[in-house]
Amino acid sequence: MNKDTAGIVPATQQPGILKTLLLCLPMMIITVIMLSNGMLPTEPARLTAFILTFVFINVIFFLMIRTGETDRWRSILFVTYAVCFVVSFIANLIEVRGSMALSPADIIEGLAPCCHIVIPMTLIPAALTKTIIFPGTIIGTKYAIVSMFVLWTGATIALGRGFCSWVCFFGGLDEGFSRLFKKARIKDVNPKWNYLPYTVLLLIVLASAVTLAPFYCQWLCPFKTVTEYPEITSVKTVIQAIIFISLFIALVMVLPALTKRRIQCSLFCPMGAFQSLTNKINVFNVRVDPEKCIKCKKCIQTCPTFSINEETIAKGKTAITCMKCGKCIDACKQNAIFYHISGTPLTGGRVEIYRRLFIYPAFIFLATMSGGFVQDAIVKTIKLIITGSMF
Repeated sequence: MNKDTAGIVPATQQPGILKTLLLCLPMMIITVIMLSNGMLPTEPARLTAFILTFVFINVIFFLMIRTGETDRWRSILFVTYAVCFVVSFIANLIEVRGSMALSPADIIEGLAPCCHIVIPMTLIPAALTKTIIFPGTIIGTKYAIVSMFVLWTGATIALGRGFCSWVCFFGGLDEGFSRLFKKARIKDVNPKWNYLPYTVLLLIVLASAVTLAPFYCQWLCPFKTVTEYPEITSVKTVIQAIIFISLFIALVMVLPALTKRRIQCSLFCPMGAFQSLTNKINVFNVRVDPEKCIKCKKCIQTCPTFSINEETIAKGKTAITCMKCGKCIDACKQNAIFYHISGTPLTGGRVEIYRRLFIYPAFIFLATMSGGFVQDAIVKTIKLIITGSMF
């Protein structure tokens, strides 16, 4: 056995039920405070939503701790979060505006909700002109520009590109479609496509700096299809709508389903490329023990972001694009892949400790981001069933 991994406790040696409950207790306390905002709801629909969301989130965390599997349980909550985000977001837009369309007046008034994908586009214009080019509010709402910057900064410091598998409210859609089929219909994807998101990132940063407008939001964002989009009033907005819908169908639905990979997230999203750079400074990483590896290639076949190949395995690590979803770790039956903290030894049975040190902050972000949207989607569903309307 490699001296660097001697004494590592296999992931299959998991804690008993009592110890698992004790390990889950801090998460229960955090989630009850976070979901209730310090005060339990009294309205029956909201109280029901609170209870269901609290139980659901904490059962997922319990199973994550108890079984030693990360991606299996993370994915259930992550995909649920994405679906509930779309339900909640669209319903709120329709309730406030009457439609999903963003009118010219809304843009002038700065009413466009901000998302994290905007961040790379705003940096150069902000540095050169000291203005924010996105037509949204600066502070005051959860979709305000400052709120999104604070969220992104905290999550990036804690998780690096793990942001894309634990925080991003769009990523779960891509992931959900990638899990529709048991087997991939398209198995071979040219590795040269890995350079595309960096090209898109460079394009949108430069185009946004030149035009002083969020270029990706205006022309390339597939998620406009399930959030807000420019009101269709001209040939330009018709073309924009066609592009948004086509990209959503191709990159978020069809190709992920056919390849069982997160195609939009790994091969197109400029924010994903931007986040990859943050993996260089984040303390958490995924390591591979080449001596334990039996070359079965399950990790290569299952990685949703093309972040593992024979070359990275030989180096004992994953590529810079790793989203830290844990899928390769769950797939490896040799316990040759594991979460790790930079600068710490691999010896002494610390693998499960490293894993817990990662999933606690990662899950807190996921629970915090998902909790409100899951509750709101449940409330709206209850109202729809009882009254025939979500509003």
